[in-house]
Amino acid sequence: MKNQLLHTPEGVRDIYNSECKKKQTLQDRLRKAMESYGYQIIQTPTFEFFDIFGKEIGTTPAKELYKFFDREGNTLVLRPDITPSIARAAAMYFGEGDMPLRFYYMGNTFINNSSYQGRLKENTQLGSELIGDNSVDADAEMISMAVECLLASGLKEFQLSVGHADFFMGLMEAAGVEDEAVSEFRELIANKNFFGVQEAVSKLDMEENLRELFHMLGGFYFSIDEMAKARSLAVNYPKVLSAIVRLEELHKVLKIYGIEKYVSYEIGMVNDYQYYTGIIFAGYTFGSGEPILKGGRYDRLLCCFGKDAPAIGFAVVVDQLMAALSRQRIEQSLPCQGEVIVYAKERLHEAVTAAARLRKAGKNVELIRMDSFHAGAYDAEYAKRNHRGKVTVLE
Repeated sequence: MKNQLLHTPEGVRDIYNSECKKKQTLQDRLRKAMESYGYQIIQTPTFEFFDIFGKEIGTTPAKELYKFFDREGNTLVLRPDITPSIARAAAMYFGEGDMPLRFYYMGNTFINNSSYQGRLKENTQLGSELIGDNSVDADAEMISMAVECLLASGLKEFQLSVGHADFFMGLMEAAGVEDEAVSEFRELIANKNFFGVQEAVSKLDMEENLRELFHMLGGFYFSIDEMAKARSLAVNYPKVLSAIVRLEELHKVLKIYGIEKYVSYEIGMVNDYQYYTGIIFAGYTFGSGEPILKGGRYDRLLCCFGKDAPAIGFAVVVDQLMAALSRQRIEQSLPCQGEVIVYAKERLHEAVTAAARLRKAGKNVELIRMDSFHAGAYDAEYAKRNHRGKVTVLE
């Protein structure tokens, strides 16, 4: 019990001192990037009713939710994902409006991953949602803003992998794949087990053009020429064809934004969240085995809450991004802010008066009495370590 009082549960951690300040600084940069596109802050509760994240919504499996009960016996969960909460809030407060809504949010999510996965169970996400616009321009705006966020973080080398949810689902429907097999395909692709995908495809009886499209599920970086080939193969499969055409249209708009060098196409990509219906994307960089950014279009999610509106969004996984920045040795400079006044006991009045004057002027001031620290603890090294710009000693 004594050790438990000093340790955090598995999957969560303390963040303090310069690491915490760096995280705050990074979040400020991401927030400013989103605000520059006209997005406004929104906050939703840390916990919601279970049904907000239930199977019908298509979010996290029930076994990975942190569940508890309120006094009335309702099942509540710590949010594993913030997008359904935003959808609920938009339906509740903007149910009658038809103008596009632009929100961004910041908060922690909680997923009870299996311990062997080695992932954090509490993560900070900073994301945005564009509700009420189903155009390819909205898709491009969201991807452009995602790129701007990663550039603002200090990353120089990264890629957004872009696909379309209907390419995968269109193939499954065209081939008559049953639900259980669909889940197996989805898991194989999510795990990048493309040999397993090819083996599963070889067992299916289908027309040759469809089989060739199935083989594209294992492809990573599709060129526009390859996309044109996929379009010619998909002429008899409307859902698949529509997905490919949308990706081609998106590429044209992204060229206008000038960010196409950060984008590659993985037309058969899948996502864990079942509510995605159109363009889906994920951000990757060196030093992170997990995506640092995830997003996509979810045109039917708001219908679950009574509002028929298309939407698209993404979330930056701040903890993953910080880890990647650290492993790439990209320094996040922290400005030296504030002062330290070290004072002898008999000069307390003078120290407090000086600190009050400086605080009124907008400065941050830390007071340290000499006999509260060992000798030399309040020297220039202390100031540097704590990002203080100045040390004044009143002996």
